[in-house]
Amino acid sequence: MADLTTVAELGTAAGTLVLAFATFAAVRSGNRTARIAERTLLAQLRPLIVPARRDDPPQKIGFADEKWLVAPGGQGVVDASDAAVYLGISLRNVGSGIAVLHGWHLLPLRERSDDARLDLDEFRRLTRDIYIAPGDIGFWQGALRDPAEPDFATARSLVDAHEPMTIDILYGDQDGSQRMISRFAMWPRDDGTWTTAVARHWNVDGADPR
Repeated sequence: MADLTTVAELGTAAGTLVLAFATFAAVRSGNRTARIAERTLLAQLRPLIVPARRDDPPQKIGFADEKWLVAPGGQGVVDASDAAVYLGISLRNVGSGIAVLHGWHLLPLRERSDDARLDLDEFRRLTRDIYIAPGDIGFWQGALRDPAEPDFATARSLVDAHEPMTIDILYGDQDGSQRMISRFAMWPRDDGTWTTAVARHWNVDGADPR
């Protein structure tokens, strides 16, 4: 007959093992619940910008040097001279969180690959953060004022030749996270206006959606 002490020790060990499994399962379940809650919270703060609709009101865009442009709904606007190149796009935030625009990068449409995401250090910082409320309209603006820099020559030649361009816009949520890059294309029309469309979206701080 087994020693009673041995039987008691085995029973205690078995109970401890069961308790350990139960604790492990509870911790895993708690972590899973916490991750779901975090994703739900982030989804409520996530912005996503696209071109404004054609029937949206025009956006009046002011620059630091008192230059003003008006971007109609769903369109871009440009103005170029020997001293400066001004650019703007009317936007709509279709995400559920506030969009805070941080930076931008311009290239000719023909030089862009749909699959290539720019590094963050390639973006030109905006001189101010532009906020667009969820479900609301707003704008992006950019200006080049140094004729000696290569980007100025690129932008000026595109505007003068009425050639299409792409503009990558870097933005995030109001807490500075969930950064996104959205690629916009601008096509010149015969009437002097510029049609806009969004081509791609990339998540900077998370997994890509595709």
